[in-house]
Amino acid sequence: MTTRNVAITLLLALSLAPLGAQPDATKEELKLKLPKPMFIGTPTNLRSANLETVTGKPRGPFYVPKGTVLVSAKKKVTSSDMQPVIGELDMLNDGEKAGGDGYFIELGPGPQWVQIDLGAPHALHAILAWHYHSQARVYRDVIVLVSNDATFKTGVTTVYNNDHDNSSKLSAGKDKEYIEVAEGRLFDPKGATGRYVRLYSNGNTTNDLSHYVEVEVYGTPAK
Repeated sequence: MTTRNVAITLLLALSLAPLGAQPDATKEELKLKLPKPMFIGTPTNLRSANLETVTGKPRGPFYVPKGTVLVSAKKKVTSSDMQPVIGELDMLNDGEKAGGDGYFIELGPGPQWVQIDLGAPHALHAILAWHYHSQARVYRDVIVLVSNDATFKTGVTTVYNNDHDNSSKLSAGKDKEYIEVAEGRLFDPKGATGRYVRLYSNGNTTNDLSHYVEVEVYGTPAK
């Protein structure tokens, strides 16, 4: 076959390939139940030296290995602030994602963390967090960690870190800050294995407190 014929064959194959086909047959789209948005439009008055570009577009589909399930619902929650200013720690993973009063916990000022014990190690494929979505805010020093050590002293995998100036003293991160919206923030653990998931934050653009509406962790049993 001549070089010209090879080129024509390749072009025909490309032209017949389905557009938007799922890239991996072992994966499926993660189906999420999202809360109702509480503010509309793209905020323009928030200031951050490390803010990601705001597009105003919804998040696209996210694919996970087949068999991935929600593994965090109603599991044990601990925190650096065991007596929240508002709410109870078990609200973190109770399935309620509405952004109004009575649906979030409020932790004290300064760096704080919440932690979910999944009960056993899992390969993690998606972590979603809703800090507060009844108004546009940017939460500071958002760090997401996974480990099999409940104290997070050994075997720690950093999934996300936007503490660009290391103000939380956990190491500087390169990820961008973002504006809270009703669809929550999806962090990709890329299959990191762990029993415990810990999320840090350090105040926000409205006040110096940390808030959580809901955290969801999706995974499969670790092999």
